[in-house]
Amino acid sequence: MRIKVNENGNWRSFRHRNFRILFPANALSNIGTWAQRVAQDWLVLELTDNNGFYLGLVTAIQFAPVLLFSLQGGAMADRVDKRKLLIWTNIVAALACYALGILVVAEVIQLWHVFACAAILGISSALDAPIRQSFTSEIVGHSDVANAVSLNSANFNAGRLVGPALSGFLIARFSTGPSFLINATTYLFVILSLLFMRSSDFFIQKKEETLGTIREGLRYAKARPDLYVVMALVFFAATFGLNFQIFNALMASKEFGKGPAEFGLLGTYIAVGSLSGALLSARLERFRNAKLVIKLGVWFSIVVIVLSVMPTYTWYSLWLPICGISALTMLISANSYVQVNSDPAVRGRVMGIYLLVFMGGTPLGSMLIGYLTEALGTRETIAMCGGFSLLMCALIWFFFNDKVERPDDLRVSSVLRQ
Repeated sequence: MRIKVNENGNWRSFRHRNFRILFPANALSNIGTWAQRVAQDWLVLELTDNNGFYLGLVTAIQFAPVLLFSLQGGAMADRVDKRKLLIWTNIVAALACYALGILVVAEVIQLWHVFACAAILGISSALDAPIRQSFTSEIVGHSDVANAVSLNSANFNAGRLVGPALSGFLIARFSTGPSFLINATTYLFVILSLLFMRSSDFFIQKKEETLGTIREGLRYAKARPDLYVVMALVFFAATFGLNFQIFNALMASKEFGKGPAEFGLLGTYIAVGSLSGALLSARLERFRNAKLVIKLGVWFSIVVIVLSVMPTYTWYSLWLPICGISALTMLISANSYVQVNSDPAVRGRVMGIYLLVFMGGTPLGSMLIGYLTEALGTRETIAMCGGFSLLMCALIWFFFNDKVERPDDLRVSSVLRQ
């Protein structure tokens, strides 16, 4: 039975069978991912007596592999069967989450166990992310990539509506173990959906004959001011401003004296805005360019600064949806712009570079934030992060606003000859 979808509508990616198969599996996995994030943060706070430095450290450990493996993942995406690679990265992630959940349920969990499982999950994610991002174009085709990116982001943040609240409920009644076990099980649904995809429905574009090296991808990105300006902005906004999981955990426990259920709800509140931002982004496709990403980065940074002065738990909660809208409209615009405006021959490597920039600053940023919250205070740290992000976005706007036009010919050979 063929599902009729408006070919020009906001849901047009669903006309592709493989997208329809993967989308619900990702929805379950996203719920599990957000449930685990809340549980992992709360577990670290329980094991360390609410120490913000260790909370930042475990985040750094989980994201540090991005620095080592995301470029390799991007290169692999341009050379190897993406579906098979994704099956293996999901298997590894599932095993790490099962191990952590079993250790918690058995009541033998120690802090180093959390660090070890976070590192394994980080390695899997570092390889998985650029492959999964570039796989989108093979599932829906070049013309629907931007739409699919928006829908996948909406999917991810719809999971954020359910996952944190579910995890907060489970933690309050059964400790953190069930959240890890639920997340591990959701990976199995993704693996099954990948196995049931139909190879004949993939959009495999003919590529230029290239060396397939990481260096070539770096040269291509360096020769494209519109791409490296977007990446630079995303680096500063993500490294310093996009740390709501740390901000929320410390604000809930230290500033407002709340428990795990209230902490979980903060994730749901920001997800309301994130989902709205993802759906809004689907309507911004024709306006999407590098200059728009710069403007959205400025808006996001201002919103983070305002968050730092919210006086009560209620006001803080009411402002989080605004944070979610601003963050997602910026990130989706940046992500889809880089994907759509890269040559298919190097798209995997370009997305590896993008994800290195997007998540590569998190290890340093999260450790710095953890230290600053202990040394200066949580509110002061949030304000400083938003202020620095705003400063860098403003400088990028001032110095590069007139150098971000997209070239007419995106091919590797043409771009590198310019």
